[in-house]
Amino acid sequence: MEIKLSPSILAADFWRLGDHISEVERAGAPYIHIDVMDGVFVPNLSFGLTVIESIRKHTDIVFDVHLMITRPERFIERFAAAGADIITFHAEATDMAGECIDLIRSCGKRAGIAISPGTAATAVMPYIDTADMILCMTVEPGYGGQKYMKEIEKKVSAIRSEAGEKLDIQVDGGITKDNIIRPVKAGANVIVAGTSVFSGDIQKNIKELTEKCEQL
Repeated sequence: MEIKLSPSILAADFWRLGDHISEVERAGAPYIHIDVMDGVFVPNLSFGLTVIESIRKHTDIVFDVHLMITRPERFIERFAAAGADIITFHAEATDMAGECIDLIRSCGKRAGIAISPGTAATAVMPYIDTADMILCMTVEPGYGGQKYMKEIEKKVSAIRSEAGEKLDIQVDGGITKDNIIRPVKAGANVIVAGTSVFSGDIQKNIKELTEKCEQL
């Protein structure tokens, strides 16, 4: 499967956000990852609808929007209208997972469902035929710069074994050029990287991360 890099702008310099997104595009990354935090499901706050609407006007890159919010069903249509291309919500944040997937797809967007490190892979197995992507968090959601949890690789492998190649499996958290091969070998094909992209030379960092994956 094609490996896709999704640089997380949570780690970007917000003063230079437009420039950083342009650099990501020039480096050939197909996605940007946009974390939306509500201060309830996770302790922090981050980007909202107005930021997505603003940057959507200036780029056609795929917006990979990760909703870390309670009851995401309340906002799916608004994020779709704001310019999201992929909308991923957390299984732990709603009791309407199937309805959320249907609503995202009815908006013409790709639907993702995420699980935190403490949630078993069985929580998303019922959705492998309806979701477009499953996200396995490799850190606790809500903070950047955490250490990669290699034990999540077993979860990735279990989902890939069950799903085959019919959907994307994303990993998010603590990914560096030194460990990116691990989740890819386990079966992940969409890789979120924040600090390891936006610290230093963005285009060089993306090139190095991509080349690591191409060595497989």
